[in-house]
Amino acid sequence: MRRTNKIVMKTRYESFEIELNDSDTANAIFLALPLTREVSTWGGEIYFEVPVEHPLENGKKVLEVGEVAFWPEGNAFCIFFGRTPFSKGRQPEAYGPVTPIGRVVSNIERLEGMAERTEIVLEHSF
Repeated sequence: MRRTNKIVMKTRYESFEIELNDSDTANAIFLALPLTREVSTWGGEIYFEVPVEHPLENGKKVLEVGEVAFWPEGNAFCIFFGRTPFSKGRQPEAYGPVTPIGRVVSNIERLEGMAERTEIVLEHSF
């Protein structure tokens, strides 16, 4: 079993720690860091494209608050923090099947105020 990789997503004012799981997809994303992007929002989800192509791995559509996933159709890194337009209940629901890759472990409540096109840096946490 591999050790858990930790990464951090930083904005100008906030920092969010993320623990990745030991999936092949999570490892591919870890190896692609660091990167700078502008986020898009979709209800209780923030997402942005990453330079990773990986097939669906342990796919699912309904997620937990704080869960981080990879959407293979859009090569997107997704963070779920609340209901999305597809949610039928209280849990976030992805547009399509996503690969769970980890979880936000700090400041999850601060994601709600993140605006469209906020610049983030995603990098290794040491």
